[in-house]
Amino acid sequence: MIPSSRPIRSRCLACLAFLALAVAGPAVDAADAHAGPTPAAKGTVESTHPYVVPPVSLTRADGRVVSLPDEMNDGRPVVLNFVFTTCPSICPMMSSLLSQFQHRLGAEADKVHVMSISIDPEQDTPSRLLDYSRKFDAGPGWQFYTGTVQASITVQRAFDVYRGDKMSHNVVMLMRAAPGKPWLRIEGFATADDLLRAYRGVVAGRLRANADGGNVNFQSP
Repeated sequence: MIPSSRPIRSRCLACLAFLALAVAGPAVDAADAHAGPTPAAKGTVESTHPYVVPPVSLTRADGRVVSLPDEMNDGRPVVLNFVFTTCPSICPMMSSLLSQFQHRLGAEADKVHVMSISIDPEQDTPSRLLDYSRKFDAGPGWQFYTGTVQASITVQRAFDVYRGDKMSHNVVMLMRAAPGKPWLRIEGFATADDLLRAYRGVVAGRLRANADGGNVNFQSP
């Protein structure tokens, strides 16, 4: 069923707002980059969750079949999102955001495992994901994954991003410092600077879940 034009216009306006934030977000000075995260940016919702990585196999853009737990538990902090290469709006914006985030990490970029998992694995072959990664100048620390439809759905459900239709997916970024640590879930229109501040707080071990439903609290050093 084709949705009405009003939701489409609303979604496009939201995407344009996100694009403006992603491209024109405020600069971060050297001191800010190493400070803890600020409260959730306007337009975002942050929460913590004890997500469990499902024991599935995926295929990386380099064609290698890998275990998802092994990939996520390789000793590096993880930044995770879900995309598909034919997405006309939200996915390119999230990918542009991650490209900026990786650039801001500088020499530290290889020490952070950025992972983008396809929610359209039937279309997103490894070669297509490789081409897509090149469009966003993905560095060695940023890898793209596809696989079977069932594997993709299993992973989406494990991280509560499965919405049944690829066109209905949300803007979600997830971060984890190490295996056994809580995941920070960021929903909404963050900027690269917001992601960097949140990442610094997660890795510094300042992330704690409040008792009121998993809302985020960043402890002082």
